[in-house]
Amino acid sequence: MHDEKLYEINVVPDVPGFPETSVTCVRAHAYTGYKGEPGTSGTNEEIRHSQVLALDLGTTTGWAMRLADGTIVSGTMQFRPSRYEGGGMRYLRFRSWLDHLLNSARGIGSVCFEEVRRHAGTDAAHLYGGFLAHLSAWCELNHIAYQGVPVGTIKRHATGKGNAGKDAVIAAMRAKGFNPEDDNEADALAILTWVIDTQGGVR
Repeated sequence: MHDEKLYEINVVPDVPGFPETSVTCVRAHAYTGYKGEPGTSGTNEEIRHSQVLALDLGTTTGWAMRLADGTIVSGTMQFRPSRYEGGGMRYLRFRSWLDHLLNSARGIGSVCFEEVRRHAGTDAAHLYGGFLAHLSAWCELNHIAYQGVPVGTIKRHATGKGNAGKDAVIAAMRAKGFNPEDDNEADALAILTWVIDTQGGVR
């Protein structure tokens, strides 16, 4: 059900005179065959046949995308700036990567992301807010619907417990036939399977 690939993505932030920079997706997986849990899939035809991107936002962003043919691809992306770069570089890379996904997929119907209400600290809250601001602006610019999904909703759907730990979510995704590299990728897959199961899967 799954195939592992390595991706090197060269992105150019949309800033005049800005040098090309490289963003590496350490590992990405491709899956076929997941059509949603029996009896749970919704009937939203627009979502059923559209390409959906799910994101676990952060410096290490987990992502999962359901393509129009039902194939699911997932992985993680690093947006940590180097020691010689300003903090805003992570957001330029993030937006350039989103553009790459949009162009590669030839369109994204909707974006769902983990909606975090409580953070471990101030820095984490600021970083999440920055990624969310850029994501929502990018979606508005490209006329893509976007939706936040509460953490408890994602965990409850994946594991049956709204306060499940990271290991439980990883185990739940592996039980569905996926092979997440870490909890970030597992969270993105959990968001995507929630979308497929509740709002429309491929049949």
